[in-house]
Amino acid sequence: MHVVLISTYEMGRQPFGLASPAAWLRHAGATVVCQDLSRSRLDAKSIAAADIVAFYVPMHTATRIAAQVVQHVKTLNPRAHLCFYGLYAPVNADFLRSLGADTILGGEFEAGLLALLQRVQAGQERGTPQPDPVISLARQHFLVPDRQGLPPPSTYAQLMLGPEQSRRTGYTEASRGCKHLCRHCPIVPVYGGQFRIVQREVVLADIAQQVAAGVEHITFGDPDFFNGPGHAMPLVQDLHAAFPQITYDVTIKIEHLLRHAAHLPTLKATGCVLITSAVEAVQDRILQILAKGHTQQDFLAALALCQEIGLPLNPTFVAFTPWTTLEDYRELLTVLAAQDLIAQVAPIQLAMRLLLPSGSTLLTLPEMQPHLVGFDASALTYRWVHPDARMERLGAEVLHLVQSAEAASVSRPEIFARLWDAVHKAAEVAPPDIPTPTLAPPRGPVPYLNEPWYC
Repeated sequence: MHVVLISTYEMGRQPFGLASPAAWLRHAGATVVCQDLSRSRLDAKSIAAADIVAFYVPMHTATRIAAQVVQHVKTLNPRAHLCFYGLYAPVNADFLRSLGADTILGGEFEAGLLALLQRVQAGQERGTPQPDPVISLARQHFLVPDRQGLPPPSTYAQLMLGPEQSRRTGYTEASRGCKHLCRHCPIVPVYGGQFRIVQREVVLADIAQQVAAGVEHITFGDPDFFNGPGHAMPLVQDLHAAFPQITYDVTIKIEHLLRHAAHLPTLKATGCVLITSAVEAVQDRILQILAKGHTQQDFLAALALCQEIGLPLNPTFVAFTPWTTLEDYRELLTVLAAQDLIAQVAPIQLAMRLLLPSGSTLLTLPEMQPHLVGFDASALTYRWVHPDARMERLGAEVLHLVQSAEAASVSRPEIFARLWDAVHKAAEVAPPDIPTPTLAPPRGPVPYLNEPWYC
């Protein structure tokens, strides 16, 4: 039985979402080909021979690209059973079935893919109703991901430590889902406030095989590394004991950074060099609408904690929402400048527009209703319009400025200066000097991953 697993985009990472199910399917005797289309072209020969073609869609961008590729796959092999799996599969189930999808799997998908293999082996015909749940939150005992056939780690995003310093970067996941219910988050419609762990020995074995392949740094892709500190902290302690030279980065909510501040020195001591946190906004009223669970002061307190310990905090943002005013955007830039975060925030974060995919819990919110203009099937998102036309124009200008500047390798401070001028021009006021940082002492180079990402 021949299976092709396809990833179209995963933020410059070697896809865990291919390697993990590949181990399950190969263990069951299937011949599995993994194709990462962010790094190579579609292998037509493998597609033509496939009994099952399964697209991994963990993100909005990945789903849109997969929707285009599936048409070519159907032409190459009209008999193959088509599957879409990952976070964005169940919320787009109707659309994906209209493209020819036979099976949709969300949540913990490995067992579902194995069951699909067994059904196809047993001769189940295409078009038969899917017997397996579209969303499964069953607890799984994972297998060590099988990364055979994927492009090498050297071809993916690298951790940059300075102008001439980089570390070859690998990727793994120690948990999925999230205990929290942030309204804009795509995890919530699938996991509904639950999370599932990948067993510690499996994570460590996955890291070991990547280290053997030359990896020097690991990105943990958990939506929130501190959803389960009892799982996370022993894991990084074991990691450091086994590979003291390996560094890593994690994603942690602001409220968890404050609640579990006692663990931060251990993160630092075990090799953590970067924490990403979805701050999203610096206005408390917007944070409340998004149900983020923190305030601007919480963000600043968490930032101060990380600075005290020497752990760089990489905040991410949804810079444009229906409730963001020109003054709000200027305040965002002002806070970043005053806190010496200009070099720490990826410029694309300052161009991010609120995304409303199917299933978003924001869609039923009264504050959202006046701004909605309908579902755009081609973009797989609900469109919204800002009540202030100046914000629509600024959003488009900021995105253009960031994309063109990054393409020309313009520095982050210079991009920031252009955005500073743009917002004041939109407000028809003369731009004052960019605020000088209030934090001391000045910091050295800030680690970052060198591939900009999109939702």
